[in-house]
Amino acid sequence: MQPLTQWPALARAPLQGILTDIDDTLTTEGAITSDALQALADLKAAGLVVIPITGRPIGWCEPFMAGPAGSTWPVDAMVAENGAVAFTRGSASQPTLVKRYQQDAATRSSNQARMREIAAQVAAEVPGVALSRDSAGRETDLAFDYAEFDRHAPETVQRVLALLQREGMQTTVSSIHIHGCFGDFNKWQGANWIVRELLGRDLAQELDRWVFVGDSGNDQAMFQHFTHSVGVANIARFVPQLTHLPRYVTQSERGAGFAEVARAILAGR
Repeated sequence: MQPLTQWPALARAPLQGILTDIDDTLTTEGAITSDALQALADLKAAGLVVIPITGRPIGWCEPFMAGPAGSTWPVDAMVAENGAVAFTRGSASQPTLVKRYQQDAATRSSNQARMREIAAQVAAEVPGVALSRDSAGRETDLAFDYAEFDRHAPETVQRVLALLQREGMQTTVSSIHIHGCFGDFNKWQGANWIVRELLGRDLAQELDRWVFVGDSGNDQAMFQHFTHSVGVANIARFVPQLTHLPRYVTQSERGAGFAEVARAILAGR
């Protein structure tokens, strides 16, 4: 990883969009900071497409897309559950939120029944590990808390991952949760899907015009594929576990690090 100051201005100039993780990238201690929120607004005002993409549940995302006046985030869409489902905004004449899925209703229903069984298995086989507190808003995946409110050792995390994989689930680990889902979902696949759904464009063919910002294991697919990828400074604690690292890293952690990226992008325009 190179310092963000090494990101060439000529490479920043063509950027048209930014995708970003949320937890510990936009947020600090579980809440978005004023500098990160202002950074989102500044990027939007400059004409960039802004899309957060998170392992959080779609129900958790809704207030940030359709909350009271003054509380909504200035973003074009929000992708949840590591790419499986998203909110986009309706047209100017119909500004209500539109929920989009990658799986049909029958598949989701079948998967939800199986996930309830697997959650019970985890509770029985790995005592002390609980579903994340935001699980009520989840529709397409399971998430277990290992670092948000609870604290579990790496060995425990590996036991949960092994159980989920044994049951045929695709798994990933964020900075706070262990995730499992049925379906080929990750942030890279979800990013390609939402750019196609929202803009009718092929993200893979225009990566010189996009940047991704993240901080942890479930961001690896994005770090692997993006020409322009940035880790906020707190990615340091995950570096030994990562196969794919971002190209650049900020000096600041979390929301302040994201604001640093936004300033760099805007300075290059």
